[in-house]
Amino acid sequence: MYKIFTYISFILTGMFALWASHSEKSEFSEEITICHTGPSEMIAFLDDPAFVAFHPSPIPFDFEGMGEMITFPAADGKDASAYMIRSKEPSDKWLFVYQEWWGLNDNIKEESDRFYNDLGGNVNVLALDMYDGNVTSDPQEAGSFMRSTNEERLESIVLAGKSFAGPDAQIANVGWCFGGAWSLKSALLLGDQNIGSIIYYGMPIREVDRLKKLNSDVLGLFATEQNISKEVIEEFADAMDEAGKNLEYKIFDAVHGFANPSNPRHDEEATKEAYLMALSYLQNKFN
Repeated sequence: MYKIFTYISFILTGMFALWASHSEKSEFSEEITICHTGPSEMIAFLDDPAFVAFHPSPIPFDFEGMGEMITFPAADGKDASAYMIRSKEPSDKWLFVYQEWWGLNDNIKEESDRFYNDLGGNVNVLALDMYDGNVTSDPQEAGSFMRSTNEERLESIVLAGKSFAGPDAQIANVGWCFGGAWSLKSALLLGDQNIGSIIYYGMPIREVDRLKKLNSDVLGLFATEQNISKEVIEEFADAMDEAGKNLEYKIFDAVHGFANPSNPRHDEEATKEAYLMALSYLQNKFN
C-alpha cells in the first residue's frame, strides 16, 4: 500500500510540474523583490509552487559508495563533514561537489563517484555537507532546510574544506541547483586556489565587482525556466564579460533539475550532453 501511495504521489507531482512549466509566472513570483544576487537569492523561490513542483521526492535506489564520510574542523568552532573519495596516489587536485536542496544524499554521492571514476581516480573528490547532517526526501522539509541556512556557516564549511585540502590544493567546483549557486560562491571563497566552477542550473552572482575576484572561468549548464531565466543568464554573461572573465554556457531545452533522475521530466539526452561538457571542462583543468 505504501509503495502504491508513493507512486501515485510521484505521478501527481509530475503532472503539476508539467502544468506549472507552461503557466505564466505566478502572482507571487511577480511580487518578489530581490535585494542582492547569488545563492541567497534562490531562497525567494521557495514559496513559488512552480519552482517547488520541479523538486519531487527523490526515487530511492541501492547505493554503495566508493567514499566515506569524514569530519574536519571549521573556524567557527563547529566541525564540518563531507563525503570523501581519495585519489589513488597523493594529489593536490581536488573537486568540491555541492548538493541540491535535499542535502548530501545518495544522488550527490553517486555523482561524486562518477566524476572520480571518469577523471581516472587521480583527483580527490570532496562532497561538502552544507546542511550539517540534515538530509531529506520531502520537498517541504528540503525547503525548510534551505530557508534556514546561515550564510556565515555555509562559508565556514567551504573554508574548512579549503583548509582540509591544504594550501597547495588546486580546487575545481561543481554543484546542482542550490549547489550550483554554491559552486560559484565557493570559487570566490577559494581565491587563488580555485581553478574552475561548474554551475548546473544554480542562481549565479551577477555583481561585477565580485566576479572580478574570480581566479577562473565558469561553465554554466542551465535549463529553460522562469526563475533562473534566459534574462538572468544573459545578465550573468554580461557581468562576467565586464569583469574580464570567461564564461561558456548553454541553456538546455529542458526543465530545472533536468539532470536529476528523480525529476518527472528528467531529460536523459540533455543530462548526457551536460555531463560530457562538465567532464571535458574538468579534464582540461586537471591536466
